[in-house]
Amino acid sequence: MRDRSDQPNGSNASPNSAWAPGVERRRWPREPDPGQDAVAFTPPALTPLYFSTAPLEPAEQFAVWRSHLEPIVEVSLPDGVALQDGFSAEHTAWNLGKMLLVRQQTDAYRYTRSAEKLRSSSIDHWYIGIPHKGHAWTEVDGHVVESRRDTVTFRSLGHPYRGRATESDVTLLYMPYDLFAGHAGMLVAANNSVFSGNYATLLIDYISSVEARLPTLVANDLAKIVFTIRDMLVTCLAEAAGSRQSDVNPLTLSTMERVHHYIHSNLRAQNLNPDSISRAMGISRTRLYQLFEASGGVLNYIRKKRLQDAYAALSDPVNNQRILDIAEEAGFDVAANFTRAFIHEFGLSPSEVRKTAAGQLPATVHGDQSPTPTFEKWLRELGR
Repeated sequence: MRDRSDQPNGSNASPNSAWAPGVERRRWPREPDPGQDAVAFTPPALTPLYFSTAPLEPAEQFAVWRSHLEPIVEVSLPDGVALQDGFSAEHTAWNLGKMLLVRQQTDAYRYTRSAEKLRSSSIDHWYIGIPHKGHAWTEVDGHVVESRRDTVTFRSLGHPYRGRATESDVTLLYMPYDLFAGHAGMLVAANNSVFSGNYATLLIDYISSVEARLPTLVANDLAKIVFTIRDMLVTCLAEAAGSRQSDVNPLTLSTMERVHHYIHSNLRAQNLNPDSISRAMGISRTRLYQLFEASGGVLNYIRKKRLQDAYAALSDPVNNQRILDIAEEAGFDVAANFTRAFIHEFGLSPSEVRKTAAGQLPATVHGDQSPTPTFEKWLRELGR
């Protein structure tokens, strides 16, 4: 008779048993990992905005696409292409709070962000493009760069540009100006740059991994992701700016950073104007105007930043300031003028923003009575 001790743990294992000698057989059920269940039942934080021209008649497709991009650029069809030919476009946007991540697939088209567009637009974000398919050529101040696969293109919506794109698939990331506080000069130097190399590849890989996980991200993930992307991008921009020092006067960069810091630090000062800024910075008014020419002028820049601060105050549900007081801090002595400028800038009245923050009213943009968010609304409120 065979001794039972020859079998694992002294059991009556058959000759075909999978138990290997010396391996203890578990006698109780495996306990589930509570962490896995917790993650599985955490609701996702993001709901995308999806746009497509596919359901439309071919002759209508490009006009609707043009309207969708209207907050940023004016678009047109390439030579030899007619409206009746149709226009294929898909545009999916994800709001990360301080960044908008967009995946866009389109047929070929031309685009322009003109000086006139800048004067009528409150959107001055920075953005990057990561092409997965196709090419684009963009001109800023006579300098043309080509966007292609495995590169990162960096550009400002606060400066005029124009260009054309082939049939393409691209990831776009829109970022508010204030996210890069303290780096204004470096960012100005790198405007309309295309960079590659190891840092750019790491950034592309990270953004691709974020994009793949967008449907499962939770609220606690978002801030860390935003600032990780910001820091990686700053590293890429520093390298790009360094390679362009011969094209940009370092003194200009230093002055730009100092002036932006001064304006942001004294935004609520009643005497913040070109004269006071020039005296404090030790530069001429002519030089000051040159620095802010692309932003529509220094007074226009100050006005926009004050209105953005007012929007943030009105959006804060614990802020009990009167709207009149917030208007005065924004530099408006007449409430009607503040309301008019506020609606022009954001498409909502000050009282509507406050009621929305308090949960009393769904946010609707004037001219668009849909209670659902829109791409334009996300752009205007980005980072606030």
